[in-house]
Amino acid sequence: MRRRRPEKRKILQDPIYKDITVAKFVNYIMQDGKKSIAEKIFYNSLDIIKGQLKTDDPLDIFKKALNNVAPILEVKSKRIGGATYQVPMEVSSDRRMALAMRWILTYSKGRKGTNMSSKLAAELIAASNKEGSSIKKREDTHKMAEANKAFAHFR
Repeated sequence: MRRRRPEKRKILQDPIYKDITVAKFVNYIMQDGKKSIAEKIFYNSLDIIKGQLKTDDPLDIFKKALNNVAPILEVKSKRIGGATYQVPMEVSSDRRMALAMRWILTYSKGRKGTNMSSKLAAELIAASNKEGSSIKKREDTHKMAEANKAFAHFR
């Protein structure tokens, strides 16, 4: 028998933009508990976005990028009678944001660039314009779900 799920931790909003999503993203960037470095990377990338796109609010670009990358459907493996099926499932809102943040970070790390701030800025700009590797990942996930639509009744 499984034990109860652990309760969700409350995340405090970030100091500059007073936004919980930003705080969560900074926590995703953070490695080895070095939050100040993670914050520096994120805020520098927002400054780069501000400079490149000449926009007043780079946070809009960040939010737009997250929404564009967040998947609606994904496939989950389900074992039924000795066979394993890839069953398409809807993604919960928490998992959507988690996947979007993870994909944006993963593909920004893989980009060519001088430092993490500029790589992240480039990936966020690309994602907000519905292009780039993280958007491709979302499209691939949706294609997988579409291809396995026949197994949706196993849900």
